[in-house]
Amino acid sequence: MGAALALIRELDSKLGNISPDQRASAVRHLTDLFIVSAGQFSAGDVAIIDDIFVRLVEALEESARALLAIRLGAVATAPPKVLRLLAFDNAIDVASSVLMRSESLDDATLIKCAMTKSQEHLLAISQRRTLSEVVTDVLVERGDRQVVLRTAMNAGARFSENGFLNLIEHAHGDEALASCVGVRPDLPPALLDKLLEAASDSVRAKLKSEQRYAARDIDKAVSDAAAQLSEKPAAQPTQQAAAQSVHALSRAGQLNGAKLVEFANGRRLAELVAALALMAHVPVDIVEKIINDPENETLFALTKVIGLSWEMTSIIFASCPANRRFTANGIEKYRAAYQRMKQVTARKILDFHSAHGISVN
Repeated sequence: MGAALALIRELDSKLGNISPDQRASAVRHLTDLFIVSAGQFSAGDVAIIDDIFVRLVEALEESARALLAIRLGAVATAPPKVLRLLAFDNAIDVASSVLMRSESLDDATLIKCAMTKSQEHLLAISQRRTLSEVVTDVLVERGDRQVVLRTAMNAGARFSENGFLNLIEHAHGDEALASCVGVRPDLPPALLDKLLEAASDSVRAKLKSEQRYAARDIDKAVSDAAAQLSEKPAAQPTQQAAAQSVHALSRAGQLNGAKLVEFANGRRLAELVAALALMAHVPVDIVEKIINDPENETLFALTKVIGLSWEMTSIIFASCPANRRFTANGIEKYRAAYQRMKQVTARKILDFHSAHGISVN
């Protein structure tokens, strides 16, 4: 520990005399030191490291800043000043990793970013694991359709009454958004009625059908489902039950890559689809199309957005009905392409498929 601090203080003293290439190397080295010993630094030590990071980042190329954002975005104790600097970076490839993943950013920082930066920055914020009411208020107020839809799809987002009213206003004439808002379990009943009043006939019928599964009274939900078994295809309750189970896991903080692998290994396809859709913020019907299309490798974009390792991805890929013809060697050929794929690129691929799926339905 003492050696690490000595190296950090030596670096601090030499910052004014190093080249751009040396700066990039210094950032990598400093990041390694911090991640390895993050829990052992005092508040004063972290402040020194934070100041060094800030001074180094100001002269870094975009690719080096993006790598730093990826690495620090996943560290709960990352220095706050450099995190904020990266979050406000104009280059979305830099900002997105921190805005989507960092648990250290407070609401004030997220709100200011949402108020002043691009729609791509807002889209990244909308995909955080949790969002408070004050943040979703800004996202729904300032965001474009894609931002508003992603925010509404986020199971970890909370909305104020005004936020829900704004969502309903945006949902006028937008069937995808109306459907998404209508099945949220936290939507107050009075506002559901308001949404139904303005919804199209097809959306109204869908929401009235699905709302019982999002009911607050679980006993009533089970009773309603049992009463309708003779009227509904057997697959429908299974899909809805899977969605309920996956949302419960998410609320409990137990929905992760290991759980996806468990679903894949157990051939629990309905739960796998629901979990992938929730974690990647993609409609369930789009995920179903992706995993059932024998010519479609867009599943890699799903797992990349979620942040899964190649090992987890290959297991999930092999478990999908359309991909069971692949051998282990056949799947391995995709490894390099998967590792090169950026999360931002993967998000754009999924957004294209989501938009296409919505437009043709």
